[in-house]
Amino acid sequence: MGVRACGRKYLPGSIGVSNEVGVLYVVATPIGNLGDISSRAVDVLSTVDAILAEDTRHSTRLLNHLNIKTRILALHDHNERAVVNRMVGRLEAGETMALISDAGTPLISDPGYLLVRASRERGIKVAPVPGASALLAALSVCGLSTAKFSFEGFLPAASGARRSTLERLQYEERTLVFFEAPHRIVDCVRDAADIFGADREAVVARELTKSFETILSGRLDELLATIVDDENQRKGEFVLLVSGASDQDASWANSRQTLELLLAELPVKRAVALAAKITGEKKNRLYRAALEMRGELDE
Repeated sequence: MGVRACGRKYLPGSIGVSNEVGVLYVVATPIGNLGDISSRAVDVLSTVDAILAEDTRHSTRLLNHLNIKTRILALHDHNERAVVNRMVGRLEAGETMALISDAGTPLISDPGYLLVRASRERGIKVAPVPGASALLAALSVCGLSTAKFSFEGFLPAASGARRSTLERLQYEERTLVFFEAPHRIVDCVRDAADIFGADREAVVARELTKSFETILSGRLDELLATIVDDENQRKGEFVLLVSGASDQDASWANSRQTLELLLAELPVKRAVALAAKITGEKKNRLYRAALEMRGELDE
């Protein structure tokens, strides 16, 4: 598939109302403080033919606050696949639309992917109207390294699946960012402390830009104790940020992976010797790991 430039006769910076051109605007809305709405976002929401919202009742309150009378339609996880072709058809017919989520930047753990992809595939201009984002807001104030980070969205609700996901990320060297719901925050932080290590540095950002905004930093075990002890710290919307694994931890993870591959083909002693030669890791540590792996395979 070649490079595709989307849009026809689109004027950068314009709202693009025309009988010939349809534009889909992806509009960020406040994550709490209504003062964070941009003037451009207000202009776009006021001028498009329709607004596509994750929760029309929730978004109507924002639009009423802004005195915006634009027609609002529902587009959410449960209906997006069913309505996407109809919405794209309206865009192709020349309508302009704005996509918003309940809060923040659409598509960041929110619906809209199918609509954006279908629009681009059919040559419709998709224009970002940037603004608030819980992900970027939390990163900007967390005090952890932001040179590289991995956004993981919401962890699985089921304990086993959540722990498996965290185990997969145990030796990730980038700062990890998760969204979490209030009724799962304790279990989430507890599992993170258990798998990443109680002393791993982390930040819990709660209710960002809202009246009861709290940003807690410390070791995972310290954060867990604070959240358990204070009921207020279990309310609201959460961003959990966890520092990446140390170089030493990441190196050991690579050594274990090398050993595991060798064990699939060789006896323990030969696999350990080769792994030590390849990775520079001590033989006795690799040998203990090999016995552990073989024990797991025999179960």
